[in-house]
Amino acid sequence: MSLFSWLRPASPLLPEAVQHRLERLPPGAELAQCSLREQRWVVLDLETTGLNLNKDRVLSIGAVVVEDGAIDFSQQFERTLQCADLKRAPSMLIHGLAPSAIAAGSDPAQALLEFMEFVGDSPLLAFHAPFDQHMLGRSLKEYLGYKLQHVFLDVADIAPLLCPQANIREAGLDEWIEWFKLEVFERHNASADALATAELALILFSRARQQQIDSALELQQRISQWKRRQRAPSF
Repeated sequence: MSLFSWLRPASPLLPEAVQHRLERLPPGAELAQCSLREQRWVVLDLETTGLNLNKDRVLSIGAVVVEDGAIDFSQQFERTLQCADLKRAPSMLIHGLAPSAIAAGSDPAQALLEFMEFVGDSPLLAFHAPFDQHMLGRSLKEYLGYKLQHVFLDVADIAPLLCPQANIREAGLDEWIEWFKLEVFERHNASADALATAELALILFSRARQQQIDSALELQQRISQWKRRQRAPSF
């Protein structure tokens, strides 16, 4: 045994049926040269107890699928996760979930497994994706011992890349919704925010094709190039 093995959290003990389902999950696929229209995307939003990457917890998962150039309303996912030690605090202003809804929620391990089955090997889209990626990955590791390796693209990067004339690079989802004049009838819960992000993504994919960005892989590469330019010192 390693001298420092006791520092690593123990893998959760899972029922045999859950372990079998976990083992059947496909690994996240690399982005391919298929068109943006053909690619199946899972658009994700999480509600959490707060914004601390290391201490706060996932309370709700909302997701919708974008495929064939449209939102597929037959493929939606929504779960509220139980959180027994949640304190009634100002954090409720962040996630908007009543204690009764959280108490009646799904077992976190079961909900997270069902979500990854819903995702399959598809890449994920989110607004401010690094936060969702980190929080989801931490929860999957804690409850299922599963390492998240799926591709994430950040709609908060795609929007200013393709629409520099908006001049709102540091904007939140609400600002982009307003800039594109989207009619969004509900916000600030996981499912509604995932749907709003998906609507924004469809507009941006159309902009990408107008700019000769035709594939998911090419979009990922253009985002990486754009981010390097943003970080480069200006003289």
